[in-house]
Amino acid sequence: MDYETSNSTHHHPHPHYARNPTPNSLSIQTGSSNTNSNSTNSIVNGSVEIPSNRVTVLRGHESEVFICAWNPTHDILASGSGDSTARIWNLQGTREPEIVLRHCIRRGDTQVPSNKDVTSLDWNPSGTQLATGSYDGYARIWSSDGNLASTLGQHKGPIFALKWNKKGNYILSAGVDRTTIIWDANSGHCEQQFAFHTAPALDVDWQSDTTFASCSTDQKIHVCRLGETRPVKTFHGHQNEVNAIKWDPQGRLLASCSDDMTLKIWNMVKDTPVHNLQAHNKEIYTIKWSPTGPGTMNPNATLLLASASFDSTVRLWDVDRGVCQNTLVKHSEPVYSVAFSPDGRLLATGSFDKAIYIWDIAVRERISSFVFIFFKFLFSIFSVQKLFIVIEAQVAYLKCVGTVEVLALVQVLPTEQYVEMNQYLQLNLILSVFF
Repeated sequence: MDYETSNSTHHHPHPHYARNPTPNSLSIQTGSSNTNSNSTNSIVNGSVEIPSNRVTVLRGHESEVFICAWNPTHDILASGSGDSTARIWNLQGTREPEIVLRHCIRRGDTQVPSNKDVTSLDWNPSGTQLATGSYDGYARIWSSDGNLASTLGQHKGPIFALKWNKKGNYILSAGVDRTTIIWDANSGHCEQQFAFHTAPALDVDWQSDTTFASCSTDQKIHVCRLGETRPVKTFHGHQNEVNAIKWDPQGRLLASCSDDMTLKIWNMVKDTPVHNLQAHNKEIYTIKWSPTGPGTMNPNATLLLASASFDSTVRLWDVDRGVCQNTLVKHSEPVYSVAFSPDGRLLATGSFDKAIYIWDIAVRERISSFVFIFFKFLFSIFSVQKLFIVIEAQVAYLKCVGTVEVLALVQVLPTEQYVEMNQYLQLNLILSVFF
């Protein structure tokens, strides 16, 4: 793994990422479908293709675009690129030229372009400031109108991850120098530097406004707190470098993924994983919790965890039960990015195959609910105690214990494979009931 920092060598922000020639632009789906024939979604090879007149292409970057982040309060998008710039795109009403945030370093009395990738960016909760991390070793704070507010220079090497806390007064960063740093967002000063890892720190995530977790190529996860001189908790169970970590919406469970092809769920009570989830057959690159369950805006929906892997699949996990609920298998190359919609009903996945798929998570939940309610209705009619449900492929059977007789079945027949959780946003389901 190469972490060369000289200006003559060019790298992607994450050590695993292999460069690939791609357009230096971003595409955004806009508007809603209407009755015009040229704006209707078309079916191509079993996929819903978004027509070009519903896509806004943002051009301006001069190298690969690695990352982007929506402003939490306005229709403003930030993007980071290998051209050593971040850009702020205003998508509110009339299009304006993007604001270019040039990442420069001081050479003598002159500011010159760093020629390094922008590796990470994150908006503060109020959407008034943007923090960026770079392969040049500096973190920076910018106003939403593009003015540089602070340059944070304490890391000795590339920065791989950077995040605001929920209160908006601290910024957390992780770097190749094996350290994590909490920065005072107002003054730009280093509040505390944590040097507990023995190899590059790859990711960080806040549990609260003063407590966070970090992971590293040293295979360890540390939970640290501002003001403490030692980790308050250390998790060691992965057998290879830990690529990403994420606290669930309540800050109760910590998920981690690794090159050892496993996904682990931890809590602060146990030293060993609550769940050790194994299903992927190659490295797991990143993970995301759904914005659902207790403590979210969607409290009645099931909490899910999505994992993206180099095996070209995305898996959805029911963490309460510790099982894989669905495997999404449309991509043909490693999957590097996953994102849930704010209501948790849709999942977007992005891959090296140059495709983005949008999956309707709610489809399966609606079908599952229907099957459950239907069989519950049957239980009440027959007053049978020893009944059970068998799920095979696309059919749910109701059987009686000790017999092979099928009392009822519900057959689910979508236009594509149901077990792959078809990516159509609207599925035509045929539900047939036999007695």
